[in-house]
Amino acid sequence: MQKELPMVLRTSRPYTRLSLAHISRLLSYGIFSSITVCLIAACHSDTAPSALNPIDTTKMQDTVEQLAKDMLVPGAVVILRTPNGEFTTTYGTTTYGGTEPTDVGLHLRVGSNTKTWIGTVILQQVQEGQLGLNDPVSKYRPDVPNGDKITITHLLSMRSGLHNYTTTLELNQTLDDQPAKAWTQAELLTMSYQYPPDFAPGTAFGYSNTNTVLLGLIAEQLDGKPLATIIQDRLFTPLGLLDSLLPDIHSNTLPTPYSRGYMYGTNVQTMDPPYSLPEEMQADARAGRLAPRDQTEVNPSWGWAAGAGISTANDLIIWVKALVEGELLNADLQAKRLASVLPIDPTNPNSAAYGWGIAKFGQLYGHTGELPGYNTFMGHDPVNDVTLVVWTNLAPTIDGRDPATTIAATLVKMLYVPSL
Repeated sequence: MQKELPMVLRTSRPYTRLSLAHISRLLSYGIFSSITVCLIAACHSDTAPSALNPIDTTKMQDTVEQLAKDMLVPGAVVILRTPNGEFTTTYGTTTYGGTEPTDVGLHLRVGSNTKTWIGTVILQQVQEGQLGLNDPVSKYRPDVPNGDKITITHLLSMRSGLHNYTTTLELNQTLDDQPAKAWTQAELLTMSYQYPPDFAPGTAFGYSNTNTVLLGLIAEQLDGKPLATIIQDRLFTPLGLLDSLLPDIHSNTLPTPYSRGYMYGTNVQTMDPPYSLPEEMQADARAGRLAPRDQTEVNPSWGWAAGAGISTANDLIIWVKALVEGELLNADLQAKRLASVLPIDPTNPNSAAYGWGIAKFGQLYGHTGELPGYNTFMGHDPVNDVTLVVWTNLAPTIDGRDPATTIAATLVKMLYVPSL
């Protein structure tokens, strides 16, 4: 999963960005990109309730279809809920060139949205007194570089300085050459640790999937259970989420029904800026001479706690509202979690923001998820009671965009009345 993140946080990928510029396609590969700027401009940054435009379903439908066609997306799903009404639409098909229509109940890989699950589990363990936010990581993982200076908070907020293993040529080349490989957590951490820390802990923001892999291992250590079981017991069962899971590292399948996922080019070709394919390949794709590569059965274990999750639009719309409204944490810790969200660029207060396993774009708290073949966005505005989920079964686009985030940003701009 390429790494993904806040609306433009590029977060998980390989495509390796598992969605903030990706922050270099990173936020997980990240989520903070130009789209985030659009989102922030579309949403008001103040805390007072914002005026919402009436939902024009025809215009929104046309917009989704136009964007999807322009980005060569085979299929997409949108669920938008507001006090002024709802807009739900499905576009295209579950397969490239196929006939089976998309649906809100289809399973897909949700990439870095998985990080919000892990962050919530860790905060529950904090709430229970099993660990402290200021505990050094070395207390639980003595092998971590700078582990005596990196805290649990640094891991949650992407401020540890640990190198992001998903940006390495080793991972991206292996994903292209051995897509079915089952990655162990030890292998993922070894790829990170072979590089020196990117910065001193707490001195900067740096989206890194390494952080969330460590949090997943710590959660297992504390609860004494596999991470998939912990997430099921602590999150999915209480919320009644029947179609969400963290797959075993040896599994490269999705539960039925599901959408297949596609990507033009390779992970190595889209590793570095500008993340787009060569102009000749883009032209061939638009002319139908170049078909996308099927990424459905690529083993997502390279993302594990940072981005291997599977869910549906129906489950995500429930999850993101529970995440932001604090249904699984006490009021005090939930308030601190939302307050932890800080601009990823300290010189620009209007940049996308990130906190304890949660991102913010404008007034929408949530996350993005991106890995080869799938892109998802989920966000909830607690002030105006707006909830939005978008997914596409293509990622990235031929010109380097995150298609679901692009659609989400455009819909948000249509929804909110611009501030004066």
